Amino acid sequence: MTTGFINRIATAVPPHDVHRAFVDFAQTMLPEGTVRNLFKRMVRLSAIDHRYSFVEPVKSEGELWRDAEEIYVPGSFPTTGRRMQVFEKFAPRLAECALKRLCVTDEERRSISHVIITSCTGLYAPGLDFDVIRLLDLNPSVERTMIGFMGCYAAVNALKSANYIVRAQPDARVLVLNLELCSLHFQETPELEQVLSFLLFADGCAASLVSAEPQGLAMDSFLAVRLPETSDLITWRIGNGGFDMHLSGQVPGEIKRAMKGLGQEVTRGRGAQGIDLWAVHPGGRTILDSVEQGLELPPEALRFSRDILSRFGNMSSATVMFVLQQVMAEAKAGQQGCAMSFGPGVTAETMLFHGA
Repeated sequence: MTTGFINRIATAVPPHDVHRAFVDFAQTMLPEGTVRNLFKRMVRLSAIDHRYSFVEPVKSEGELWRDAEEIYVPGSFPTTGRRMQVFEKFAPRLAECALKRLCVTDEERRSISHVIITSCTGLYAPGLDFDVIRLLDLNPSVERTMIGFMGCYAAVNALKSANYIVRAQPDARVLVLNLELCSLHFQETPELEQVLSFLLFADGCAASLVSAEPQGLAMDSFLAVRLPETSDLITWRIGNGGFDMHLSGQVPGEIKRAMKGLGQEVTRGRGAQGIDLWAVHPGGRTILDSVEQGLELPPEALRFSRDILSRFGNMSSATVMFVLQQVMAEAKAGQQGCAMSFGPGVTAETMLFHGA
């Protein structure tokens, strides 16, 4: 049976590092005293140093926060419609940056038969799929698939779909784009749990090529694991003032508990000791700690994930591809790997792979 390979991955983030500016502004939304002090403590423990956004923070005389696009005006945050206008403006620019870094040759461009897009932070039509075709001047009849609103694990589903395509059509070449503008859904709120969820998220894009050519990472198998009685712990709904996220503090504990019992299933019987390379979606420091403890991994096992979290934060569906890009750079032929992303459900989407 034909095997699908992730031949290469390119990534991109917007130019503005907003992490410190967000922390400064977020404190002003919270009540002084215990709540604000707890937020400061969580910032120190987050293990995040940088997060990037299309929003350009601007400080001016007498103002704590303003952005160049005047999207987030204190006391008058934008409607969902306004946020979607901004998504339509900036998403193609970020996609173009990632696609340029992917360095698609003329021969590859002519042979791209399928385009798969994942995003849960914005939509418009004609959408990003058409923008990608335009940016790369692809054949107008290329087959297009949009995977929307699946959250952080959508990239694994996109790779799964690409793998199915390659197995069915060995001469196919699939372009996968994972693009999220998470900072588009920042909201003005005094609720600590919601502000802490905003502390994690950032913007990013990953582009990858998948084919039957034996180079890069070979995709061996996929498995989705749903954690029972957790469907209300991660939710993502469209509201009047942006998309509303609920990220329960119970999620890390549930993941740790699940990993203790699912280690053999996730690794398809190999056990954690049978995996050389781990590409775990860095949904947050506590998520990575829970996976490490639940699977009893050595501290260095999740070094790629922790590095991406520190440098970029959580970019939803694009993030695991940033991790896989680092894994690919170091993977040796035959090394066994496991990729894993968590999202609504609560569900873990997993992929076993090996170095080609």
